[in-house]
Amino acid sequence: MTDLNTLFANLKQRNPNQEPFHQAVEEVFMSLDPFLAQNPKYTQQSLLERIVEPERVVMFRVTWQDDKGQVQVNRGYRVQMSSAIGPYKGGLRFHPTVDLGVLKFLAFEQVFKNALTTLPMGGGKGGSDFDPKGKSDAEVMRFCQAFMTELYRHIGADTDVPAGDIGVGGREIGYLFGQYKKNPQRVFFRPDRQRFGMGRQPHPPRSNRLRLRLFRPSHAANPQR
Repeated sequence: MTDLNTLFANLKQRNPNQEPFHQAVEEVFMSLDPFLAQNPKYTQQSLLERIVEPERVVMFRVTWQDDKGQVQVNRGYRVQMSSAIGPYKGGLRFHPTVDLGVLKFLAFEQVFKNALTTLPMGGGKGGSDFDPKGKSDAEVMRFCQAFMTELYRHIGADTDVPAGDIGVGGREIGYLFGQYKKNPQRVFFRPDRQRFGMGRQPHPPRSNRLRLRLFRPSHAANPQR
């Protein structure tokens, strides 16, 4: 049987200086301890080790120009925690406190939140240490365009579905989606059936509300193709 104390100690050693993530994992382990004592089969196949290790972590540079013409550099992230029951699903957060530990904590909790909906959604989280507060609309637009230029290759309706979070509202979603549409390699529109990607939704009008729906598509069963 897996020793939770040993497992947690190993996690802290492998993920130093990520206190928010450590705390979230510790709380889950404490709640699972009585259940695992009565059901040791769930400690087999390294299941606990797997749920605390992200399937993929994407980290990238975001270079953009402010209104004074100065080049600014921020760091962008996408933590794809688990796709065990469906595409990664979770918000994007733009805030100066964002770092890898914060996003791993949020992605870890998002896995359980999404699972409790009973919908086929995995869990993920992303964002940047960019602070939209005090920035002009043009600066936010340029940042979002630069951010999505790097992120687009890692997301899609059947792979990873971002949404809004702190610092990412309708304005930011609109800028992000506008840049996403410019990607020549994207495949999310089928002229034959007027459908997105895997036949999930009709092509939306140009509005922030429906742009948000693209970033938060329905995960109902696909119609016949």
